[in-house]
Amino acid sequence: MECMVEKKCSTPSVQCMMSTSTTKTIVNETSATHSITEEVEVISSRTKDFGFLPIPTKLRYDPHRPFYFGLLLNVSFGLASTLLVANMYYCQPLLIQLSISFHVTYDEVSRIPTLLQAGYGVGLLLISPLGDLIRRRQLILLLILSSAALSVGLALTSSLPVFEAISFLVGVASVAPQILMPLAADLAPPERRASAISVVLSGFLLGILIARVAAGIVGDFASWRIVYFVSIGVQSVVLFGAYIMLPDYPCQNQDLTYFKIFQSMAKYAVTEPVVVQIILINSAASACYTSFWVTLTFLLGGSPYEYSTLIIGLFGLIGMLGVIIIPFSGR
Repeated sequence: MECMVEKKCSTPSVQCMMSTSTTKTIVNETSATHSITEEVEVISSRTKDFGFLPIPTKLRYDPHRPFYFGLLLNVSFGLASTLLVANMYYCQPLLIQLSISFHVTYDEVSRIPTLLQAGYGVGLLLISPLGDLIRRRQLILLLILSSAALSVGLALTSSLPVFEAISFLVGVASVAPQILMPLAADLAPPERRASAISVVLSGFLLGILIARVAAGIVGDFASWRIVYFVSIGVQSVVLFGAYIMLPDYPCQNQDLTYFKIFQSMAKYAVTEPVVVQIILINSAASACYTSFWVTLTFLLGGSPYEYSTLIIGLFGLIGMLGVIIIPFSGR
């Protein structure tokens, strides 16, 4: 009898324990679901840039209605890359004019493109990783605004040291195209991802050529300062275009921190030697490229050629074939 009673008593106890355990599981799952839902709602409910600037309704992130990354938006990304990276190369055909305006030697004025490239390298190292941590729309808008504001200083200053310092900062702020490329990869469908990146990259390289040609043409018929005033206007147009066309796509790495990114870089430097080789090769190629075009400016502008700024700028058209081929290589 006692055994029977014990068994009868133990059964409800086990049932209670199972019921309690099941209830806890359901509660945990429900709370987790609510937590995810709340996170999605928070992301979806963001309607303003920087807390005060309204985001156009069609550009707000909605997990239930993904953005359509069509050809128009892809080409817009490429065009923005063209016009933004041009800030790095306007100075190259203008170096002789700059040396005359600042009353300095060629050696002194040649520091300007070097500082631009140095600033760009710093921006790649310190600014580009933020694209994995924060909303890229806000980051890109802020970079374009910063670059345009700094260009005002370039157009107005009469001091070479000030021009050099601002040039370095312009280089730091000119990494927006490097944030647009991974954003294009995230927005594009898998079957179009390679071609989408190649279009943006093609626009990036086109900007290097267009900057030399445009600066050479404008600089030949007007002051070098006009080139930078035009640059301010161009960047303002790009800023407005980005505001009305750039989707508010959230970052995908919620558990990643700024310092973890650098830890992963250090890890890849040890575990992925090919990555290190690519970095070294590209760095050397960039240094050679800059040195070539800077030296070419002084060579063509001096004796026996005595070419004008217009002719020096037109030499940038030499690389046009490579830019035309890139979109087809991504297919």
